[in-house]
Amino acid sequence: MADLINDYIAKHLELSAEDAKMLHQSYYKDYGLAVTGLALHHKIDPLEFNREVDDALPLDNIITPNAQLRRLLADIDKAKVKLWLFTNAYITHAQRVIRLLGIEDMFEGITYCDYGKIPIRCKPQAEMFKKAEIEAGASSVDGCFFVDAGPDDSYLNCHHAQQRGWTTAHLVEQTEMEPEVKAAQYQIKELEELRRIFPPFFKNLNIGSAVSGYVNGVESPIRLRGSNGKI
Repeated sequence: MADLINDYIAKHLELSAEDAKMLHQSYYKDYGLAVTGLALHHKIDPLEFNREVDDALPLDNIITPNAQLRRLLADIDKAKVKLWLFTNAYITHAQRVIRLLGIEDMFEGITYCDYGKIPIRCKPQAEMFKKAEIEAGASSVDGCFFVDAGPDDSYLNCHHAQQRGWTTAHLVEQTEMEPEVKAAQYQIKELEELRRIFPPFFKNLNIGSAVSGYVNGVESPIRLRGSNGKI
């Protein structure tokens, strides 16, 4: 995706490849999403950006159904837990990813970045976390549980979620370097560890085979929300 963003910036702002890459990194650092800076400072249409970048990714050739991930989600007790997807992607990209993974029916809703509203709100901004709480119907932060993964922004997302009062698990996969300071209360190497961390929320307490990876293409793979101490 980074290459598509760089190409988009170079094309629409008439910049060199190096300058486009630097601007991309700068806006990503300052705003959490490059498209936010492009919309604010260059009047780029975020929905056009989404069509030419996110929706242009050849995900059909990359993402396949993940039976292990689906089994993990299916084992969560829906009487105790509301599964809610929380992503920095636009709705079309988020829906496409979970459809390809074969888990589109596992979530009760999605909180996504609305590219149709300027300025764009995204994680780790406090307004975005508040938006997720409202849309998911969370009565208090005590009932919000958050799981995030990915080499780019997951550390900051988990750090801010933890500071907000959400119970947070940061997925740092085997191929990634562990942070010197943990971002959250829990740091896991695979999603299957959620069974051990939150056993009351699973119908089946048997530890199955590990689920490697995460909801690829959606920055925040899973947001688990409930009340009265439930996920």
